Amino acid sequence: MLGGTLIFQVRGRCAVGSSRFRVVQGGAVPAGPLATDPLEYQAECVEAFVASWRARGFSPVTIENDIGLLDRALRALGRPAWEVTPEDIDRVVGDLAVLGRASSTRREYVQIFKGFHRFLQVRKAAEIEAAFGVRLVCPVDEFNASRHVGDDSPAELPPPTPERVDEFFGFLKTRIATARKYAPAARDYALFRTLYHAGLRSEEAVRLDLPDVHFGRGPFGKLHVRFGKGARTSGPRPRWVPMLDGLDLVLRWFLDDVRGKFPVSPALFADESGGSMHPGTVRNRLRYLMELEGRPPAERFSPHAMRRACATHNYERGVDLVAIQQLLGHWTVSSTMRYVRPSATFIEDAYRRAIAGALGEIAGEGPE
Repeated sequence: MLGGTLIFQVRGRCAVGSSRFRVVQGGAVPAGPLATDPLEYQAECVEAFVASWRARGFSPVTIENDIGLLDRALRALGRPAWEVTPEDIDRVVGDLAVLGRASSTRREYVQIFKGFHRFLQVRKAAEIEAAFGVRLVCPVDEFNASRHVGDDSPAELPPPTPERVDEFFGFLKTRIATARKYAPAARDYALFRTLYHAGLRSEEAVRLDLPDVHFGRGPFGKLHVRFGKGARTSGPRPRWVPMLDGLDLVLRWFLDDVRGKFPVSPALFADESGGSMHPGTVRNRLRYLMELEGRPPAERFSPHAMRRACATHNYERGVDLVAIQQLLGHWTVSSTMRYVRPSATFIEDAYRRAIAGALGEIAGEGPE
């Protein structure tokens, strides 16, 4: 530091006064582009972004899928990430909607780009401003940001009823005996029972390993969700989830009779090669199974809807809202409340339960 000016020493030569450097926000950085072409430099940034995923422990399958998604998003935008405008985001998301892409797909495009842009802001902002004269501002704003809960019209898409979920599980159970491949059919049954009864996200379920199942912990046994979704940039937040409603019995059966038919690996819900399933595979698998079931589209649901159903059905049964919050791994109770969608007769059902309890207490009071 000399006279308040930051000095860079590059290959033994002082950078002060060199035309190849400029001062940006109090520090000297290279004045020319680090790569001869903006897209070439962006490719280098993508490689660094991927390296950060590996450092954080993401699985190779997850990285491969996310690289493909990021590549498609950047190609659709058609310009370097630091030049993308809110109107570009609107255009790409709008085009996806016109093509009939699911709302979850549109969210994935926005989220992967937002994550990459955040990486550029943290790691590459000074370089980009020096090389291309652009100060990074994220083009994902309150008007085009992806929704976190539900689909485009969550008010019109209530979670499946307990009866509908039971019918679906009944179909899966029957299919085990008739499927051409026993092991994948049985795995699907255990996987979707886990999503529903434990309220897990697909991303959490596919990252469960065999040692994460603890039958002796607590009265029902618990799953150790080591890679729970973080909040407010906190990173993964682990939690313990009880195996309620007979989920412990389902997983005991799965581990005893089914898991051994897959290749040896740590993954609890393995694919046919032994590796961990991808969240996209879970969504596609559920869609395929519902098509086989033959129910009308209005009665089909997503993995995320099963998580919302878990919250709603437990709340309707009288489970404390804070307990549901802990079960789902939400940061606040307000997040849990957005998941809870009681049925049309919820008030009447609660009233009947309260009256039945009061009458039972009165009937029990009498002269001895």
